Amino acid sequence: MKELSIKKLYYSISEVSRITGIEQYVLRYWQSEFENLKPQKNRAGNRIYTNKDIQLILKITELLRDKKYTIEGARKIIEGKSEDEELDVKPGKKGTKHSEAVHTKTEKGEDISLKSDLLEIKNILGILISKL
Repeated sequence: MKELSIKKLYYSISEVSRITGIEQYVLRYWQSEFENLKPQKNRAGNRIYTNKDIQLILKITELLRDKKYTIEGARKIIEGKSEDEELDVKPGKKGTKHSEAVHTKTEKGEDISLKSDLLEIKNILGILISKL
C-alpha cells in the first residue's frame, strides 16, 4: 500500500528544527530578531509553526548562512524596507571575516558596523549563558 504524505497545519519547534536543520535555541533567538517570525502558541504555551513560518525560516537561513548577511541586513530584506541613504546593506567580498557589510555613520562620521556586530554577539552570548 502506498503511503500518503499529508502536510500538517502546525509543527512543533522540534519538528521545525529537524526540518530546517536549525537548532531550537536559534529559532527562539530569530523570533526575537525578526518581527515577521511570530509562531503562535498552543494552550500549553508551546510554539506552533505554520508552513509559512517554515518558509520564512528557510529564507532567513539562506540570507544569513548562504548569502552571509548580518541579522540587521537580513531583517531589512525580509521586512522589504528600501535601503536608507545612510545604510548600505550588501554582501562583502568572499574570504573576509565579515562577509556582510552593514555600515552606518555616526554624527562624527565613525563607522559603527563593528559596534552592531559586537552587540549581536553579546545578545547571542546572553542567550547561551541563560541556557546553562
